[in-house]
Amino acid sequence: MMQATDLRLTFNPGTPIENPALRGINLNIADGEFVTVIGTNGAGKSTFLNAVSGTTRVDSGSILLNGIDVTKKTAHQRAHWVARVFQDPMAGTCEALTIEENMALAYKRGGKRGLNFALNPNNRDLFKEKLSVLKLGLESRLTDRMGLLSGGQRQAVSLLMASLQPSKILLLDEHTAALDPKTAAFVLELTDKIVTDNQLTTMMVTHSMQQALAHGTRTVMLHQGQVVLDVAGDKRQGMTVHDLLDMFEQTRGEKVDDDSLILS
Repeated sequence: MMQATDLRLTFNPGTPIENPALRGINLNIADGEFVTVIGTNGAGKSTFLNAVSGTTRVDSGSILLNGIDVTKKTAHQRAHWVARVFQDPMAGTCEALTIEENMALAYKRGGKRGLNFALNPNNRDLFKEKLSVLKLGLESRLTDRMGLLSGGQRQAVSLLMASLQPSKILLLDEHTAALDPKTAAFVLELTDKIVTDNQLTTMMVTHSMQQALAHGTRTVMLHQGQVVLDVAGDKRQGMTVHDLLDMFEQTRGEKVDDDSLILS
């Protein structure tokens, strides 16, 4: 379970370019819940994920993971609890290392990382088994460098790496945004399978309202650093993008003016 309470963060405070990125975000995510997060440019989506992962320190508020206060812990200290897949397929993996070496590092996430210890016959069999699920033939390419893979293949492997060890929360930061539509659909299908099979508590940021409603069990909208919409259950089922836009307009008294969000 994740509990974010009154998170506030201002970039460049007291300067002409002061930017209040988070303005009191409150969000609780139950164990096994899959929450999709949308919002216009500058709404605070990535900043919120950075705050949860520990790469950005908030000015005030608290973040609890399964009751453990991690607010003041660094990203390294949170690594045992937080798994993340980034928008850029080049991030989150090391292109100079082999597929099995990348997976071995992920397998040791949150502990002392040693390739020799993690690369043993049992673990290699595990990596092959996990990779075979992708049906991309990567289980026979363990010794290939990660840099040889396509963007979609790397994102698929990144998802597997994120699920190798139990985590309190999986963060997906627009992880299909850099992919072509066909590959993005494949990665999203894989996302649903991995999250469901492993019962992962997940927060997926997306720029696509359609994706946000088609995946997960709950949709949250951020606007100007605050949670302005939170829909789940029967209310969310069957909801369309236009329904979501209408709800935003009724709640905020304004229209979404980000074309990329509306057209996605």
